Amino acid sequence: MENRSLARIVADKLRVLWSPEQIAGWLKHTYPCDESLHVSHETIYRSLFIQARGALKKELLAHLRRTRGMRRSRHYTQKTAIHGQIVDAVSISERPSCVEDRAVPGHWEGDLVFGSGNSQIATLVERQTRYVMLVKLDGKDSQTVINALIKNARKLPQELYKSLTWDRGKEMAAHKQFTMATDIQVYFCDPQSPWQRGSNENTNGLLRQYMPKGMDISGFSQLQLNAIARQLNERPRKTLGFHTPAEMFSESVASTG
Repeated sequence: MENRSLARIVADKLRVLWSPEQIAGWLKHTYPCDESLHVSHETIYRSLFIQARGALKKELLAHLRRTRGMRRSRHYTQKTAIHGQIVDAVSISERPSCVEDRAVPGHWEGDLVFGSGNSQIATLVERQTRYVMLVKLDGKDSQTVINALIKNARKLPQELYKSLTWDRGKEMAAHKQFTMATDIQVYFCDPQSPWQRGSNENTNGLLRQYMPKGMDISGFSQLQLNAIARQLNERPRKTLGFHTPAEMFSESVASTG
């Protein structure tokens, strides 16, 4: 890339972990009339691998996303045999169609992300806007998780938190207590069906840029988790027409006012 302004923008976005495709789409969306700032994601990759030199090249390449070394079957699960034993679980098959087709905001997907040393956080993704919230947890027992989710839910207006879809991990055994405290219905995925929470699964993958597998994540404060969520929410998404989750969620908040 010979355009120095363009190269500087690309480098800045790579440093906050945007992908080349996100950068290219965001540039065209943000500067539609300035073709000097338009570039394909293939050109960004080519520039990184061919044109960049020395320490700069090493730094920027380090920010590219890493793919999994081995793709697993969608039927694969690391969770134990007790996974799936939730009393009075409401099946995802009973979830309203407006949730399924992402027609309205306020419907979330959730899961736990685990680190070493028995550490974990809760991840929540709003289905329509892909807005992310991260919740610090001091344990993975159901009461600890439910109390943290209740506290987090009260930060949002009811119009923007109507349902929560989770897998069948035993951390949600007290789901009825969560619903009674928040009036938020919990739906449970079918056993061994993580793709039924596709937005959440994708977000959990992105989080591994900040929290590699095997890392003890208990040291992250809620403020640090909020900062990571902010970075994710300020990344443009192809599925949102290269708008950001933060922009889309802000529109939803404004419409409820």
